[in-house]
Amino acid sequence: MTPERTQKLLTVLAKRQGDLAVVMENVNDPHNISAVMRTCDAVGIQDIFVLTTKIKPHKRYGAKSSSSAAKWLTIHTYTDAEACFSELKKRYSQVLTTHLAADSVGLYEIDFTKSTALVFGNEHDGVSEEIRRLADGNFIIPQMGIIQSLNISVACAVSIYEACRQKNLAGHYSKPSLSNEARESLLKNWGFYQNPDEAL
Repeated sequence: MTPERTQKLLTVLAKRQGDLAVVMENVNDPHNISAVMRTCDAVGIQDIFVLTTKIKPHKRYGAKSSSSAAKWLTIHTYTDAEACFSELKKRYSQVLTTHLAADSVGLYEIDFTKSTALVFGNEHDGVSEEIRRLADGNFIIPQMGIIQSLNISVACAVSIYEACRQKNLAGHYSKPSLSNEARESLLKNWGFYQNPDEAL
């Protein structure tokens, strides 16, 4: 591995955010999933949760859309909603779904300095009622047009870039978020064959 490649991996790893995640529920189009993965990689999200309770699990994702982002991310796949949310509640202090309801908060009201998982739903039906019951609350993206919905990959991009903005202002990107153990594991998965302890 070249010194330049080594430095690139270490720089990316240092900015990975262990307290921010995206969950996709029953998203049909693998290209939508891949587009979300690409954006997650761009803002330093490492963990993606793919929940399929009403559709068959995807065998692969759209490589063209993701630009191979999936190989740099940790993809958690679930077919059971309760099991998925049990893990989410252990990891994150707030799990929020995108859903227009009386108790929904605006995206810009969310405190992303807290550990947060954002749930995005199916392209046609949105987040299911079951998942909304399991979540801690709902949020909406403010919109000015007639059609009050966005493509899932666009909605995700808007949302996590707001998270990125807040976390950057709070200094979250200026120090490693992941534990040494987690970073060492990722370095090995990414093909960094030097002694990880020396790198970190």
